[in-house]
Amino acid sequence: MVEDTGERVIPEFTDPMNRLLLEHIARYQFALPYVSGRVLDLSCGAGYGTHMIAKQRKNEVDEIVGVDIDEDIINYAKAKYYHPHSSFVVADATDQQLPEKLGTFDAIVSFETYEHIEEEDQLLSNYKNLLRPGGTLIVSTPFGKGRGIECGSPFHVHQITPEEFKGLFEDFQKREHFYQDGVLIEPPREDVYYPLGIVVCHK
Repeated sequence: MVEDTGERVIPEFTDPMNRLLLEHIARYQFALPYVSGRVLDLSCGAGYGTHMIAKQRKNEVDEIVGVDIDEDIINYAKAKYYHPHSSFVVADATDQQLPEKLGTFDAIVSFETYEHIEEEDQLLSNYKNLLRPGGTLIVSTPFGKGRGIECGSPFHVHQITPEEFKGLFEDFQKREHFYQDGVLIEPPREDVYYPLGIVVCHK
């Protein structure tokens, strides 16, 4: 039995017009052109995004590994979403040994992960160490009042500002910043508020 945390998106049990579901699918759709080779979906949840990448990029992706800390949700993903290019693993995104356990990847997607993690330095270190030279990292997080400030969500440690988000990835060779409002993902427009940011980093 999969427990509902209040934030987890499981398409099978969700109205197809649910805004949260559509936003999550939009992020995976956005990521598709960037992923190839060996791919990691870090904090994959129910696995539908991992499966979406495996199916829609089957000619470009050799392997995709979906990782989540919740054993129940990984068991659900294994039962629900089979593809010859995909697998699902129970692991902690902040485990220092994760690069040794999983190896390295040509592309990593990690959506709505950062805001849940107290050990954010270790998460950022794992992003870098799990990524092969020349690889691509795609990360999203919702915006809020800033690091260390309560955001009102019982599931989030905090929600950083757009400026703080930009500062997280300065050691990557190239960064592209995008912003999401509903299903719309675009480069920033002047004087437009966006509730969520996405960065595409190239190592």
